[in-house]
Order: sequence, then C-alpha cells, then structure tokens
Amino acid sequence: MAIIVTFDFPGAGHDLYDTVIHRVTAGQGFTRFEDVSNPGLISHVAGPIDGGFRVTEVWESPEALESHAKTFAPILADLGYADAQPTITPAHNVVVS
Repeated sequence: MAIIVTFDFPGAGHDLYDTVIHRVTAGQGFTRFEDVSNPGLISHVAGPIDGGFRVTEVWESPEALESHAKTFAPILADLGYADAQPTITPAHNVVVS
C-alpha cells in the first residue's frame, strides 16, 4: 500500500534541504529517482511554507520508507532535527506519468 509522507521543518529553509540531499546522494544531487539509493520512491516535492520548509513524498510501502529512513534519519539528527517526525497517511490513489 502506497503512503504519503510529509515532513515540515519549522524555521528551516532550502539550505537544510540542499544539505540533506547532498548527503543522501553523496553529492551527486537529486534530479531523478535513481539518485536515491533506496528503491520505492514514487514522488518527491519540496518547497517553502510559512515559517519553514516542507517535503512531501509518496512511497510504495511503509517498508520502503523505513529502509530509506536508515539513510536520512542520521543525517537529520546530525543537522539538529533528530525529533523530526513525518505525517504519514495511506494513499487512496496515486497517478504518475
């Protein structure tokens, strides 16, 4: 079952996002799904919100997210966001091009 994952980072901006992406992808950047070493990512979008930054993703399953979390959770902790908890909801419908 696909899931929708939303992280809100109050007080953060694109610098935090860019740093996390740099570390997750070993500096190669993130312009295609293959740049993320863990399979199962269906959709990814990130941008500013009032007072912070939001990342929303769709993953094939909770297990796929858990596998990827082993990569990004230590990075978030190192950057001072160890307590960042996403909102996770089941996806009713997912359409991709």
